[in-house]
Formats: sequence, structure tokens, C-alpha cells
Amino acid sequence: MRVLRRGDVGADVAEVKSLLVAANVLADADHDPQTAAEHEFDATIEHAVRAFQQRRGLITDGIVGPATYRALRGASYHLGSRPLAYMMSAPVHGDDVFALQERLTELGYDGGRPDGIFGPRTEAALRNFQRDYGLVIDGICGPSTVRALRQLSPRASGGRPVLLREQEQVREAGPRLRGKRIVIDPGHGGNDTGVVVDGVREDHIAWDLARRLEGRMVAAGMEALLSRGPEQCPTEAERASFANEASADLLLSLHCDRNRSAAAQGVATFHFGTGNGTTSTVGELLAGFIQRELVARTSLLDCRTHARTWELLRLTRCTAVRIEVGYLTNDGDRHRLADPHFRDVVAEGMLVAVKRLYLLGENDQPTGTFTFADVLRHELTKQ
Repeated sequence: MRVLRRGDVGADVAEVKSLLVAANVLADADHDPQTAAEHEFDATIEHAVRAFQQRRGLITDGIVGPATYRALRGASYHLGSRPLAYMMSAPVHGDDVFALQERLTELGYDGGRPDGIFGPRTEAALRNFQRDYGLVIDGICGPSTVRALRQLSPRASGGRPVLLREQEQVREAGPRLRGKRIVIDPGHGGNDTGVVVDGVREDHIAWDLARRLEGRMVAAGMEALLSRGPEQCPTEAERASFANEASADLLLSLHCDRNRSAAAQGVATFHFGTGNGTTSTVGELLAGFIQRELVARTSLLDCRTHARTWELLRLTRCTAVRIEVGYLTNDGDRHRLADPHFRDVVAEGMLVAVKRLYLLGENDQPTGTFTFADVLRHELTKQ
């Protein structure tokens, strides 16, 4: 399906309207006498798209791109509305898959982080559930499996083992940075410049920050991998796949922000979370460390941490955090980001935040006081 935005017309717009109506973010217009070809993507539809994107933790740009379209299509399914199975060539997506993953997780079955995609780990968890409950072990979520899941619902409580397992993996990894594999993801790239204001480009800022952070991480004994080259722009799914194939411990995605208001400013961090209780606990912890370090070191306005379901955060199996360092549409933020020394301060703050994550509160120092030299000293000291 083509990307749709305000001003577009045609059958694709008619389909989007029907999906928005089904998602309860647009008034029912079935009585509208227009033909499919006459439907226009107007301000009302754009507003409904933004409302849906906001609700789903997507980028609220009012444009129906691949991620928004998949989410709209997925929202039309509920658990039990269709059989679910692992299809290697064309994985099944949807809210019904997410609901299944959530339920299996609550019952203690390890299907990985709920992401709305029926993959091999979801199939394995479903087969284990079917085996334990005396069902046909076929890995297909059909009527009998749905009935069993619903029968357990009133008396089974959630322990969220996947999220607890994330915390245990950090604890078992130990406090040293040496040997940790980190993917640094500079946003945009290639023909996609990101935000550009007065000659300051988001892709250049992100690339420079990534290289500065990479140098510090390598000096601390970490294995730092860049998700793209200077002239490349992988999709979010490709960036997530790169981190997954590299068996990364963490992924840090670097961006700048924009806003129609020149007064908008500050730093914000994002981790995987749906807003209904499903959250990457380690991602939330790391996002908080990064947020506090950058605010303390740079005096950028604190725009807090937020849970989102963006593809990069949802599809990356390791802990992933996206950092929006300042608004290029704000004069003050832009001038500071253009200063190499300021970018050094930001890179150091990110490294210290990662160190804090692995220290788990032991041998720690007050926020904003931990230096790169302190990190190196910790790495050389027996712990």
C-alpha cells in the first residue's frame, strides 16, 4: 500500500477510513454517498490518524505509512477472530497475536517480549501451553485453545517472567562494561536527513554523536557496533534485525526532535512499552538513567521518559532506548548541538548511564558527577 497523507484520494483512503471507524477514532460514515474513488484524505482523517498513532505509541505525524497501516489492520482483529499460527514466509501480525502473547506471558510461558508478531518463540510457548492443558499440540491458536485461555483468565495471575528475565540477565552480566556488545543507531542517514534547520542536520548530529559514543565505549572495553554507515538509511525493522543478528546487549538510537513551536525544547528518552502494563523494565531503567544524566550535565529541559511501541523498540530483542537530544527547531538547543564540546558531554552522559545500569546501584555516584575517567577506573578495579 502507498503512503497516504492529507490531499490523497482513492480506494486506499476509503480503506483507511473504514479501519479508523473500526478503531473508534473516526465517526461512522457508512451513509456517505461518495464512491471509494472519491474519498479524500482530509483534515478530519488526519486528526483521526494522529489520535490512533498517539494511542498506539506510534510517531504522530498524521501520515499512514507502513507501520501505521499495519497497526490499523492489526487493530481490526481480536483474540479468537481468526486462527493463529506461525507462518515463516508471511508472519501473522495483529492485536489478537499481541493478546495471545500477553496471556501466555501472564501464565508463565516464555514467548519472548509481546510484539504482536506470531514468531517461532510464540509458537513454542503456545505448544507448551497446549501440552500442559491437555490440548492438541499443533501450535495453532484455534477455538479450543482460545476457550482454554479464557477459562484460565479469572484465576491465573501474571508474573511477567519475560520482563523479570531481562532484569536477571543484567544482573548476571556483571558490573563491568568490558565485553558488552552495544549497537549504536544514528538516526536517519543517506537521502533521509531528518530535521534540517539553518544548515544543522539531524543525520549529521546523530552520526557525530554515535562516533563519539563509539570511541568512549571501545576505550572502556565494550564492543560497539554502528547500525548504519554515513550514507545509509536502513528501515527501523532492518536496524532491529541488525541488533538481533549481532546478539547485542543494548541498543541506543540517537535522534533530535522538531516542533512547530520554536519554544519546544529539551531531551526525552523512549523505551518499549504499551501503556497497559507491558513494559521493558530494563529499558525503562536505562532510559531513566540516560534522561537524568543528560539533564544534569547539559541543563536541557527534562521532557521525561516515555513508553512507545515504535518498531525499533518493539522488534529489537535486546533492551533498546531511543534518545531525542534537543529540538533543532529551538534556537538554544540547535546552537548547543552544533557545538562539538556539547556533543562530547552528551556522549559521556550516555556512557555513564550504561555503566550505572550494570552497576545496579553498587559503587555508584550522584547523578552528573560520574566522569569518563571514573568509568575507566572502575573497569580497571576488581569488582
